Amino acid sequence: MSEQEEKEINARVIEEYRANAGVVGDEFADLNLLLLYTTGAKSGQLRINPLECMEDGERYVVFASYAGEPRHPDWYYNLLANPNVTVEYKTETFEAVAHMAEEPERSELYARMEGISEGFKDYKHTANRVIPVVVLERK
Repeated sequence: MSEQEEKEINARVIEEYRANAGVVGDEFADLNLLLLYTTGAKSGQLRINPLECMEDGERYVVFASYAGEPRHPDWYYNLLANPNVTVEYKTETFEAVAHMAEEPERSELYARMEGISEGFKDYKHTANRVIPVVVLERK
């Protein structure tokens, strides 16, 4: 998928997400999504990415799977450069801090996500890398 196609899909998903209190159709219909606002690591510009997430108590967990691509997604590098983020989840928007889950928590959270979303079972094999697990905690 080209970068332009990815931007167009993200824009459509973001618009639909906001119009329907976090509910999106098509290939994203059964996914629990949030919108993650990051600051570009190089550009310093605001970036918004719709991401599949998992609730973990008061925390939200996202996965830098990039749908099984061999490299990490750009938003992951943005978090490394600036872990202060904004999260839009359903009808709520809040400030959060992102941190990378360390082992054994990383593997435990990833395994839980595999039980929720089938694609994650494939991603870890097709990516040929350790997929980072990111925990978002409210400020």
